[in-house]
Amino acid sequence: MYSKFGQFIDGRWQEAEKKETYEVLNPATEEVLGNASKASEVDVEKALKSAEKGLEIWKNTSPWERSYIIRKIADLIRQKKEILAKWLTLEVGKPLAEGIGESTGAADIFEWNSEETKRIYGQTVQSRFPDTRVHVYYQPVGVVAALVPWNFPILLAARKISTALAAGCSVICKPDVITPGSVMELFNIFKEAGVPPGVVNLLSGDPPSIAEQLIKSDTIKKISITGSTRVGKMILKQAADKVQRVTMELSGHSPFIVFDDADINKVTDMAITSKFRNNGQVCISPNRFYIQESKKDEFVNSFINKTKKLKMGNGMDKDVVLGPLTTAKRLSEVEELVDITKKEGAKILLGGKRPSGFNKGYFYEPTVFDNVKDNFTIIKREPFGPLIPILTFKSFEEVIERANDNDLGLCSYIYTNSMEKAHKASELMETGTVAVNTAVVAVAEAPFGGIKQTGYGREGGSMAIKDYLNVKYTHLGIKG
Repeated sequence: MYSKFGQFIDGRWQEAEKKETYEVLNPATEEVLGNASKASEVDVEKALKSAEKGLEIWKNTSPWERSYIIRKIADLIRQKKEILAKWLTLEVGKPLAEGIGESTGAADIFEWNSEETKRIYGQTVQSRFPDTRVHVYYQPVGVVAALVPWNFPILLAARKISTALAAGCSVICKPDVITPGSVMELFNIFKEAGVPPGVVNLLSGDPPSIAEQLIKSDTIKKISITGSTRVGKMILKQAADKVQRVTMELSGHSPFIVFDDADINKVTDMAITSKFRNNGQVCISPNRFYIQESKKDEFVNSFINKTKKLKMGNGMDKDVVLGPLTTAKRLSEVEELVDITKKEGAKILLGGKRPSGFNKGYFYEPTVFDNVKDNFTIIKREPFGPLIPILTFKSFEEVIERANDNDLGLCSYIYTNSMEKAHKASELMETGTVAVNTAVVAVAEAPFGGIKQTGYGREGGSMAIKDYLNVKYTHLGIKG
């Protein structure tokens, strides 16, 4: 499956210098999908030189021409969404319908940034001196290292690459070893769309060693990473030596707050949509469910009854909603957290084990916990799986304080029919994004990112492109 790919350098697929490969597994079957190319230090250096040449071409390409090519990428992604979705199902394990949703979401991001590239506005400031002029304008930051995780490889690659291209930067993308083919297929689209050689490059192989070599290089001027807080801190320390600009979207631990005036039937539908997308392996997945006391039983009964009807299985099969977890490591960590939560005193209302009838694959049942307390491990550690701890609260002030008592601040969910509560809660939540009475958070036209130890910088919306641009101020004397 990976023989047509390799390392994408200087506008073409190339065999790795040492011809080394690594195995990629299907999480639903545990079968080997194929062997993907593994980059060496020599390949990384080739990519760096390629990106330097690509930068000179791309930053001198007119915004309108850049816009045309980026928009063509969006159109091609939509045409090939079924192919991309199949890659996502095979490598990540998500159902085909989710893969199509991720692919169309990536197309939206490229379309948005194709328009942003024509709207990089400068500024003229009234000078204090009659014979000078003050101009402020923006220039591409340079070569960007885009470090992409495995849970949404196409969407997250799109966020980083499309914004860099819109700004006039060249890119070296490093997909995760778990999901290289998904991103490689995307790079075929870049080539078909007419992106000039060297402007986009891909390095497949060992993430830590590739990332370290990229960050140590004087060529890399910006790093964009989506990943865990632990890895983000390591990258940030390495980037400090070169004073490289960094955008980081790291771990999340989203509270899901349901007030007693909410429509529980609608809320549980949205809870299931947001929680079980990619089987809970989502940075914005709701992980702490705070239900106002009088509505707890109604919420739990409705949620469990609906969850029992969800079909689990291989994402290639019809009507499957719950695919496998993506790796054996992820499965082991979810099982460990379930054991810890039980030992700490929680009661399992649903799930709590691997499903029967699955001899292969990293499957785990949706698991609902009751009797959970704020000091439990699951309330502090991101589950990154189909685990649902239920907590209750009495008052508005109480739940806001408890929900904010966390080092992570990516997203929060608020459900109420009170405009007052909706406005106040959204303003008080210590998160970079808030969903009120909806399950939808990440869209191309809005800034996405977190605060606290979830990182900084934004992807999406009109703000994102500024992270890929340098500000230049010129004080111009007009008399010579």
